[in-house]
Amino acid sequence: MAAAFALSPLGAAALADGRVTPSGLPVPRYVTLKFGSVNARSGPGDDYPALWVYRVRGLPVQVIAESSEWRRICDPDRGVAWVHMRTTDGRRNVLRTAPGPLAVQSAPRDDARTLALLQPRALAALQRCEAGWCRIKADGVSGWVRAAGIWGVDERVQCAPPRPAAR
Repeated sequence: MAAAFALSPLGAAALADGRVTPSGLPVPRYVTLKFGSVNARSGPGDDYPALWVYRVRGLPVQVIAESSEWRRICDPDRGVAWVHMRTTDGRRNVLRTAPGPLAVQSAPRDDARTLALLQPRALAALQRCEAGWCRIKADGVSGWVRAAGIWGVDERVQCAPPRPAAR
């Protein structure tokens, strides 16, 4: 996959069209929600109406746009909203979104010993990914899962921003 950003001479990340992001970080990128209660707003400011409240600390979300203080995010259920930058954390978590459990293997191979099962809607800390496998840690167990079995590692934009209404 081609990189969706380039580095400017100052080291700041830029969007594909050459614009530098306000944070200097690439977009899209994954972050987690820092608190157990985060307001999801319809626009980038406290004056925009709240759409819903996220109630999962550590929920992985994908930043798909940003302003200087606000981040437009995509969540694992494909919801799109704006959250304040202070409510996000750069640590990486992943989520099992499929209905069945996912085997956590001792090595990045299908024939490796199963250490545990990652249950549906379970969170895990992401340690690293390589060759279609990701090393995760949850409940004191570290092991490998297939990258396709978790949400929070696919670098492509996971939600298309809503289109403006036709006039």
